[in-house]
Formats: sequence, structure tokens, C-alpha cells
Amino acid sequence: MFQPEIAPLGSLWLSALVGLLPLLTIFVLLGWLRWKAHAAGLVALLVALLVAIFAFKMPAGLALLAATEGATFGIFPITWIVLCAVWLYEITVVSGRFEDLRGTFNLISDDPRILAVLIAFCFGGLLEALAGFGAPVAITGVMLMAVGFPPLRAATTVLLANTAPVAFGAIAIPIITAGNLTGIDYHSIGAYVGHQTPLIAWAVPLLLVLVADGVRGLKETWPVLLAVGLSFAVLQWISSTWISVELTDVIASLGALAVGVLVLRVVKPKGTEAAKERLLATREAETAAGYVSTLDLSHHEAVVRRPDRKAIGMALFPYLLVIVVFTIAKLVPVASTFLASTDLKIQWPGLYGNVLNAAGKPNSSTIYNFQWLSSPGTLLLLSGIVVALVYRVPMLEAAKTFGRMVHKLRWTFLTIASVLALAYVMNLSGQTITVGTWIASVGPIFAFLSPTLGWIGTAVTGSDTSANALFATLQQTAATNAGIDPTLLVAANTSGGVVGKMISPQNLAIAATAVGLVGKESDIFRTAIRWSLGLLLVLCILVGLQSTPVLSWMLP
Repeated sequence: MFQPEIAPLGSLWLSALVGLLPLLTIFVLLGWLRWKAHAAGLVALLVALLVAIFAFKMPAGLALLAATEGATFGIFPITWIVLCAVWLYEITVVSGRFEDLRGTFNLISDDPRILAVLIAFCFGGLLEALAGFGAPVAITGVMLMAVGFPPLRAATTVLLANTAPVAFGAIAIPIITAGNLTGIDYHSIGAYVGHQTPLIAWAVPLLLVLVADGVRGLKETWPVLLAVGLSFAVLQWISSTWISVELTDVIASLGALAVGVLVLRVVKPKGTEAAKERLLATREAETAAGYVSTLDLSHHEAVVRRPDRKAIGMALFPYLLVIVVFTIAKLVPVASTFLASTDLKIQWPGLYGNVLNAAGKPNSSTIYNFQWLSSPGTLLLLSGIVVALVYRVPMLEAAKTFGRMVHKLRWTFLTIASVLALAYVMNLSGQTITVGTWIASVGPIFAFLSPTLGWIGTAVTGSDTSANALFATLQQTAATNAGIDPTLLVAANTSGGVVGKMISPQNLAIAATAVGLVGKESDIFRTAIRWSLGLLLVLCILVGLQSTPVLSWMLP
């Protein structure tokens, strides 16, 4: 049996620095040396195994078993979700219906900068609310490519857009998880989060256009962007505090989309044609620099056709179906209970019972949950089959398309499997909790650093839920010892994860695959890390001040 020690090397700070080596490895290989993501992931996994075995004294057999469970979780459900999301998009392409979707969005606005906000921020937020786990990045990435975005810029845009809704994603699973682990009412945690993330969310549409078209684009479109961002933030604040934590992102995303459509009837963005020309020039510059998408965009018409009412309905059908399916699966008690009952809880052979938590009990992470039916990926697969039938795509053609996607995503599979294997090794060997304990040892000033733990946890695992599973209890304990409101710091862990997701190797791999830039994850990382660190700094200052009389008044 193995029970992790907080300071296996005798010194907490030394143990924490050694425990950080796997993270430093993957960040250096991706951000500095520009390795391909799957190679960086495999080397970082090797480092994590060596640290676990030789520094944290985890038996080699258990360390390898932890890696196999993590890799399995990476393949299913994570890459399963990505595969089915991309396949659903491809079904709309081979059927020819995707052109009608482009035309439908163009009825709202023909400005690609506004479309980026409506698609990546509003529609992506809705997908995050219902599905999560990379599905918004996978789907909206290809949609931005189809409306004229260059691949590298599209990837950065969708990753940045996928920040605002993450805390309440998948029907608020990250917050519910934190509540279950800490014993704090998750409604209270959700309300606190709702007084933190909206202060970032309102600015995300502005940042998206800043990424897409620079300061000039921001000056030409800011009234619409401000209306969309503020409406999302206000609705997120109101819903999380007084209406429903679970439905917060659904309400905020749909409300922001509705406000955007209404405002566009009154306010028209300036410089639309010039912006299209700049994006075209950017695409040519990216191509010259070697950023050539492997997506086959030849099937997209050069001139966007104007769809009639029937064509609009058919174009929106796949996405409305996804919304309906996930709403039933998550919010209708009979359906959610039935789906949950089909999950298979597998005690990982050789690992369960042999790896203990701090309380000396079997670590719950050693139980693998095989969600063969309830997984968002399976729900997307079933939705795709229905779409193929409605669109009259032959099942043989749909199956061949699925096979092509499997081949296309093979390096993404390896990347995500290696990163999740790394996360499991770090978690079960005690590396992650050692790093968190070290950061939490600074006393009252920890409030300013609290979001950093959520940022690290989500950057490693790609999941805000996992970050809360790792650090929520630690945040609660540290807050109690330092005389800080525990609910505030547990919420801060969730909010910190929001801005950490965009640099997660898992999410980078999904974004790169979505835009056809597999192998260019390091370049996407170098762009995204600046935004991630900047937003993290804002959150750290906000939470730190909320722990003092300066901003404590704004908490519920």
C-alpha cells in the first residue's frame, strides 16, 4: 500500500519544487522549445513517473498503473467527446448543410468579428453549459474557420472564449464537486463564483476582437461587444446568486446571444469589408509562416448563399438537437437518473485499495467511471446519427467519415492520453497536493494566491472539476487556518481554473485539431499563455481584495 507524504524529501518547499518538474517540463517543451504536444506530453509523463518513484517513494508498479488509468480516462471520455463533436460537424459538411449555417449567421451579421463573438462566446458558452470537456472548442473552432478565420487566430479565439463559462460548465459540475468535497452548500459556492467570474466575462468579447482584429477592430465594434459581454456577466451574476447555479451558463449564453441580435438591429459595426480583407491578409501571412490548416475547406462556397426559412431550420437543427438532448440528459430527473445508472464503476485493478488518501482510505480517483451511455461523447454520437438520418446522409458515408476522423485525431488521442496519465501520476503520488500545500503555507496573503491553485489544477488536468477535486478541501483548510472565509477560497479555486483551461495541453490539442493545425500546439500555447496569465493576475487581485474590507462588500 502507498500513502503519499506531504514532504517526502523532508522539506516542503524542496518537495514542492521537485513536484513541479513535470509541469515545468511540459511548459518548457511546449512554450520554449516548441515540441509537438504529444512528444512534450510523453516526456513530461516520464518525468512525472521518475519523480513519483524516486522522490515521492511511490512503488513503480503503482505509478505505472496510475498512468494507465489516466491514459484510459484521456481516451474515454475525453477524446471520445472530441471525436464525436468533430464528426457531428463533418456530417453537416458532407450533407452540404453547413453552408446554410454560414448563411444563417450572416443574416445576423456579415462581420467576421461579430460572428466570432456570437459563435465562440455565446454559442460556445451554451455548449460548455451543456456538454463541456472540450466540445465547445472542437465545434466552434471549425465554425470560425468556415466564416473566414485563419487557423492560428481561430484556435486562440476559441480558447479565450472558452474561459467565461467554464466554472458553471456541464451543469455546474465543478461547483457541485467542490460542495460535495468540502461540505459547503454548493449554492453558496456558486454565488461566490458568480461574484468573481463575471468581472472577467464582461471583457471577453472585447478581448476576442482584440485578438481577431487588433485595436482598430475594437474601436469599430465595441458597442455590440460591450452589450454582449455585460449582458452575459449580469445574467451570470443574477442566475448564480438568485435563480439556478446549474442553469447559470444556459441563461447567460442565451441572454447574451439575444441581446447581441437585438443590438445589431440598431448598431451596425464599422469597417466590415476592411476587416475581411485584413483577415484574408492574416491567413496569407499564416500560410507563409507554415500554419497551413489540414481542414478541407474546398467544399465551402466562396459566396455565402442566403438561406430561406426551411434551410435556416435545417442548418440549426443539429445544434438545437444537441441542446435538447443535453438538456434532457442533464436536467430531466428521470433521464439523468437512468443515464447515471448505466455508468460502470470500475475499481482499477492493482491500484484500488493500494493507493490511500490523506485519511488512510482508498483514493476515490482509483475508481474509473466508464460512462458508456451518459458520456457527452455518446450523446453527441447519437445526435450525429439522428442528424445523418435527417440530412439523408448514407450510413456508409457517415461511417467512412467517422473513420477518417479517427485517423485524423490519432496524435490528439496520444497527446490527451499522455497528459491525463501525467495528471493521474502527479495526483496519486502526492505531487499535486504537495505543490498546493506549499503555496497555501504563506498565511493570510494566500488569498491573493488562491486562484493560482485552480489555475495549476486545470492547466494540468484540463478540467475545472478535477482542479476542485484536487484542491477544494485544501483551500478550505488553508482559509480556516488563516482566518479567511472558506467559501471565498473554494470559489477562487473554481474561478482560477476558468483561466487555466486555455493553456491545458488537452485543450490545446483539441483546438489544434479543430482548426487543422495538429503539431502546432506549442505555437498556440505561446499565444494563449499571455492571456491566461494576465487574466489570472486580475483574478488574484480581485480575490485578494475580496478577502479584505476593500471589496468584501461585493460578496453575497
